[in-house]
Amino acid sequence: MKHSNFRFSALLIVVGVALAACGGLGKMAKYAETIEYNVDPEPLIVRGDSVELNINGKFPGKYFSKKAMVTLTPTLTYEGGSTPYKSVSYQGEDAAGNATVIPYEAGKNFTYTDRIAYSPAMESSELMLNILGQQGSKEQSFDPYKLGDGVITTPLLVMSDDMPILAKDQFKRITAHQANAVINYLVNSSSVRGSELRDDDVKAIENFLQEFGTNEDYQFKGAEIMAYASPEGEISINEDLAQERAESAMKSISRLMDKAKVEYDKNSFFNLVPKGEDWLGFKEKMEASDIADKELILRILEMYSDVTKREEEIRNLAATYTEVADKILPELRRSQITVNYDIVGKSDEEIIALARGANPDTLTLEEMLYAATLTEDMNEQYSIYETTASTYPNDFRAHNNMGVIHLRKNEISQAKSKFEAAMGKDQSPIVKNNMAIITRLNGDRSAAMEMLEAAAGAGDEVNYNMGIIDIQNGDYSSAVQNMKGYNTFNKALAQVLAGNTETAMKTVNDSDASDAALGYYLKAIISARMNDENGVTTNLNKAYEMDMSLKDKGASDLEFRNFRDNPAE
Repeated sequence: MKHSNFRFSALLIVVGVALAACGGLGKMAKYAETIEYNVDPEPLIVRGDSVELNINGKFPGKYFSKKAMVTLTPTLTYEGGSTPYKSVSYQGEDAAGNATVIPYEAGKNFTYTDRIAYSPAMESSELMLNILGQQGSKEQSFDPYKLGDGVITTPLLVMSDDMPILAKDQFKRITAHQANAVINYLVNSSSVRGSELRDDDVKAIENFLQEFGTNEDYQFKGAEIMAYASPEGEISINEDLAQERAESAMKSISRLMDKAKVEYDKNSFFNLVPKGEDWLGFKEKMEASDIADKELILRILEMYSDVTKREEEIRNLAATYTEVADKILPELRRSQITVNYDIVGKSDEEIIALARGANPDTLTLEEMLYAATLTEDMNEQYSIYETTASTYPNDFRAHNNMGVIHLRKNEISQAKSKFEAAMGKDQSPIVKNNMAIITRLNGDRSAAMEMLEAAAGAGDEVNYNMGIIDIQNGDYSSAVQNMKGYNTFNKALAQVLAGNTETAMKTVNDSDASDAALGYYLKAIISARMNDENGVTTNLNKAYEMDMSLKDKGASDLEFRNFRDNPAE
């Protein structure tokens, strides 16, 4: 009995020691795999310039030693190095410290979030969880626990297809013009006096017709004659008088046109508009006159709703105020003549020939800017813009457009120089858009976005360029909105990243990238997200045929992690 009791007591001591050991760091290290982790996103993905990690986890009941503390450090490990996320600590019920307490019996849920700056080495990496346990003066490193594989870098496929804006010319081949004259009449008369035909305005029309009446570049469209009578006469007489004055003015201008041999349709060229008595004209001239009592006179006249009575009062005024009779009323007895004509400018052939010739500066500013649009040769366009900038140095458009050509050739520093020159002449939203492109390409997305916001109204290109920055910043819904109206690779990429896979496939198929290597690669990504194995294989093979450099990327791209058993060839 004594032997047995000894053995039993010894057994209790051994079991007690063992339980004490299992209840400390050793037990926690051994059963660390019972801690639950839900990683989001899985795999991780670049967003903006960083890789965000979210973990929802749980320490199970009866796991966490009451006097222990653990520090969790998620870490991306890759060839040549590692990058830790922030460390976070938890402690048992009786441990000393200020960490989050985990009850022994019930355990506890925990959440974790952090982000780290992305570096290219992270694409092929593992997300490991390093755990360091502490109890009193003792420390123990638990076995690292793998949380996930690598980082998806699909957002980094964004293309630099920023949209610069050319400053447009204001060239109009056909421009509308007018020649104007006024014929004045004596009271109650519609006869055109010779002195009126010798007035400067009528002579100007006559000389103009003589010089350009038969010029093929001048197309006469018609003439309008508005005729008036002064308001002191009877209204019925004035209406007839206005008609007669319009007709007499028409005959006078018609004779001048016939003399200049202008071709026109006599039945439709003239539009006669007899206006009758000119009460409004009388008020305007009275208000503009220096007659001392003009305001009182007008108030009295406006009191009369009876037109006949008002006519009588105006006659009385004319008898009292000689200025009314001598200066105001005579100017109202008139026909206003407007001859409408178009000038047809140089043909495209004439303009481009002059632009290419020895004297391109014989062209107007608008013609020179327009000339550059008549060739698809960027070098020739640039030469025309250079001449334009030299000939018309105060206009910003040629400088801006030279900058656009440099940008299209990927000559960033030269483009920047031209845009700065343009900006020095005009703070145009167009130039701000273009400078924003340079700024983004040089790595300053924040300043580029400010410039684009200041360029609002310059065109839809501004919004599209904002969309590129939105993709780089990880704001995919804004990118999709800003790229509205375009079908491009970048818009499709933004739609993929925003979760709109079906829409993205349609967009990339409708884009210029549809038959390009990167377009096929994006379609393979979309197919993978739609669990379309055939689409993945078909599109990857087409991408590899066109660009073998994509094969290495595709081999490690976690977008295709679920299709490794049947990879593209």
